[in-house]
Amino acid sequence: MRAAAEGDVLPLYVLEREYWRLPDTSARQLAFTVETLAELRRDFAALGQPLVVQIGDVVEVLETLRRDGKLTALWSHEETGNDWTYQRDRRVARWCRDHGIRWTEVQQFGVWRRLSSRSGWAHGWDRMMAMPAVTPPPLGPVNVDAGPLPSVRDLQHEFGMRADPCPDRQPAGRRVAEGVLQSFLQRRGRSYRWAMSSPLEGAQACSRLSPHLALGALSMREAAQATWARQRQLADMEPRPDPSWPKSMTSFVGRLHWHCHFIQKLEDAPEIEFQNLHRAYDGLRPSAPDADRLAAWAAGETGLPFVDACMRCLRATGWLNFRMRAMVMSVAAYHLWLDWRAPGLVLARRFTDYEPGIHWSQVQMQSGTTGINTIRIYNPVKQGRDQDPTGAFTRRWLPELAPIADHHLQEPWMAENAAAILGKVYPHPIIDPQEAARHARDQVWAVRRSDGFRDEAGNIVAKHASRKPSPRRRASSRKKATPSGQMSFKF
Repeated sequence: MRAAAEGDVLPLYVLEREYWRLPDTSARQLAFTVETLAELRRDFAALGQPLVVQIGDVVEVLETLRRDGKLTALWSHEETGNDWTYQRDRRVARWCRDHGIRWTEVQQFGVWRRLSSRSGWAHGWDRMMAMPAVTPPPLGPVNVDAGPLPSVRDLQHEFGMRADPCPDRQPAGRRVAEGVLQSFLQRRGRSYRWAMSSPLEGAQACSRLSPHLALGALSMREAAQATWARQRQLADMEPRPDPSWPKSMTSFVGRLHWHCHFIQKLEDAPEIEFQNLHRAYDGLRPSAPDADRLAAWAAGETGLPFVDACMRCLRATGWLNFRMRAMVMSVAAYHLWLDWRAPGLVLARRFTDYEPGIHWSQVQMQSGTTGINTIRIYNPVKQGRDQDPTGAFTRRWLPELAPIADHHLQEPWMAENAAAILGKVYPHPIIDPQEAARHARDQVWAVRRSDGFRDEAGNIVAKHASRKPSPRRRASSRKKATPSGQMSFKF
């Protein structure tokens, strides 16, 4: 924000009590935030003015600063968050209007407010990401007490948050984020294209930038420009590099587009946090979830080994690769027949990198309620065999299955010694995966065949699908120096 003396800037972060009491926030996210703020405070201090961190309602904090003559203008990034942050921003906007405070919001992702059409969206993303980065100038000190940065433990008590042990959570902070980006581009990313789907190899081969991007410790523009620079470096190498590198970098740029593509959906239709994107699915599943099934899934106790391993890994690390996220949500929605809202909240709290736009779009996609995406009912047994062929991942998180032979690991109920394990140290499966998938498929496809379904699906495509550029435009874009890495979204 701009303070009273022209040119003075007061960096401010408000830890909002109500936000941290929401059902989609968690102590692991709070801990990641506080670690990032600690480093950010030191960085601002080096520029001349430490970061001020306050606890409370943001409008009340701003009003106190205004009354004390410390605030004449407000600057922030554009946020596409959950409904609570949207309503908070509306309150801030009203307060600014009432008091004649100019509020400038700066675009942070390739997401546009009040977007009228998705035509050319991906090209707009490329142009926005190619803009020069901004280096912060020195700051003049402002007479506001920065105070001590509260501890995570004190904040958990202040906000009434439940315990949330996450022993293998990623460390936070901008220095960490910069190191993660460079290690991915220079070392870890070579196998990204083919290893990203593996729960074991993906933990190293994926970028692991998502929590830093979600919180803003690293900007999307920085990530895109560094990746483009790496692509140019690879193209100029002699002798030619391992062909895995260029392919992986192309795939990664596509995923960066994908990140903003899904946030754009929530920006354009904030109701998808609560409502089915395609309203024909309203009432398909019970609105009140089966509490026993939901609890077993959340605890990693469904009796489906690969699902349980993924959920236990997520609880301990705060992260899963994309395919595993899709699979655990698919099982919750199809096999366990849970409405997406309840398991979606469980995952939102578990993900250190929770980004509402990506999260709720994906939760609905993997539950089959968008009406425009392919219905994908993951077979958890097959996924375990395909993605964890040695069983190393499953055995790491389910040590109680050690006596089960490798060929029965993903179906322990088929093992000769099943009676000694199931119901004693590991649960029987709470559903028959084949029968549950068959029931779900019949129910979902019955909706898709209903009257008027295609018309509404067409309206959804028109609003949310990124247009594929013409062949002539694609050919001309390939001649430009800046690689576009455009990803066409096919629905």
